[in-house]
Amino acid sequence: MGTITTKDGTDIFYKDWGTGQPIVFHHGWPLSADDWDNQMLFFLHQGYRVIAHDRRGHGRSTQTDTGNEMDTYADDVAQLAEALNLREAIHIGHSTGGGEVARYLGRHGTGRAAKAVLIGAVPPVMVKSEKNPSGLPIEVFDGFRETLIANRAQFYVDIPAGPFYGFNRPGAKVSQGIIDNWWRQGMMGGTKAQYDCIKAFSETDFTEDLKKIDIPVLVMHGDDDQIVPFADSAPLSAKLLKQGTLKVYQGLPHGLCTTHPDIANTDILAFIRG
Repeated sequence: MGTITTKDGTDIFYKDWGTGQPIVFHHGWPLSADDWDNQMLFFLHQGYRVIAHDRRGHGRSTQTDTGNEMDTYADDVAQLAEALNLREAIHIGHSTGGGEVARYLGRHGTGRAAKAVLIGAVPPVMVKSEKNPSGLPIEVFDGFRETLIANRAQFYVDIPAGPFYGFNRPGAKVSQGIIDNWWRQGMMGGTKAQYDCIKAFSETDFTEDLKKIDIPVLVMHGDDDQIVPFADSAPLSAKLLKQGTLKVYQGLPHGLCTTHPDIANTDILAFIRG
């Protein structure tokens, strides 16, 4: 584990374990590198070098009040990749992290990357507009901001206890440990950065980024994703990518890597080795 200091003085915390081809994990909002614990161990034992960072403002990285938008997130990743001298890396992003992967590859190119995986990812764009009439209304994200300001701690209980992992579905096997771990990660981060990140993940348009990516990309999405609705995300991203492959998981939630790691890890490994 260590940190790098970016050009604007932000300390980015990261974990870096093992040797071999590097896999870089990009977490969702408002979490941290710890959200990838299962995948980090699994792929480490498969012989890969595994790396996960806390996005600026999140986890153990600097609680920034500036730069909490996708261009800067991507620039931070580029500086991390350069500092660690990553080559032929596989970038795996969940939710907001999927947007970060798309913007990093679109903005900085694929020279250091071999493949990418987008899981329950926010691209192409979440918010409803004239260009994206089937997106979610801006009022949904305004509600996120208002609730975060009113009572962040309770908000960060309600999300994982409900839609994030599908624990609000009839017959769901609810894990209090998973809920508590989500809350723990969220509360580690800075309120300002997490507030700003709502705009970053909901309003950023990744269409041109996706069109630029010239490496194989696996797009994984549960069709019962209540956070990033399937129809307006994964199939559209797969079509925009030059080498996109869509894999849909019937009945699985947004946080499928946590609720169903055996399924997710097996399919990611097959894609990497394929």
